[in-house]
Amino acid sequence: MLLSIENVDKAYPGGRPVLTGVSLQLDRGETLALTGDSGSGKSTLLNLVATLDHFDAGEITLDQTLYSGLDDAGRAALRRSQVALVFQAFNLIPSLTVAQNLSFHARLAGVLDPAWQETLAERLGLTELLDRMPEQVSGGQQQRVAIGRAMALKPPLLLADEPTGNLDEVASAAVMDLMLELVRDAGSALLLVTHSPAIAARADRQVHLSQGQIA
Repeated sequence: MLLSIENVDKAYPGGRPVLTGVSLQLDRGETLALTGDSGSGKSTLLNLVATLDHFDAGEITLDQTLYSGLDDAGRAALRRSQVALVFQAFNLIPSLTVAQNLSFHARLAGVLDPAWQETLAERLGLTELLDRMPEQVSGGQQQRVAIGRAMALKPPLLLADEPTGNLDEVASAAVMDLMLELVRDAGSALLLVTHSPAIAARADRQVHLSQGQIA
């Protein structure tokens, strides 16, 4: 098992619960789609796994590391080396070229592999775009850069929050194909938040959240 979430609670300031008693596990190399209506707690749970937010009760464990025992430096180190994220909004660095964005996370972690970087650019269809700035490529190409940046790390765990939400149906299917192939080849696990039944069906398993609980 790679990721374990055990009886996790999270409330908004003021006490309104977002997540109540959420438990799930993710094996190494497994893909899991997290579905549910808006406000069901999907993105909140992803942020907790990413150590971008704190939970109120329970425990999250990634590869035997207990989140409850991490200070801010430990959380940052885990994000830098063990977890990679892909967001709906791309979140590329506008002042960096496509090539520089692709290598950013791996350089930060000190694990840049030029051969893997070249493979990523080729497989993501970005080889001819490496010198361009993010605003000079399409939305679908920007999302491919974001996926490549995450996968350059060969992370044990990839977290993706509506990664195709800004794309049309054709571009969405193509991006998902590439992401699933790269996850498989890198041996990564994937935890994916999506509203799309078609996207969710591509994962090995689906878990549905309703009003902050596993349905």
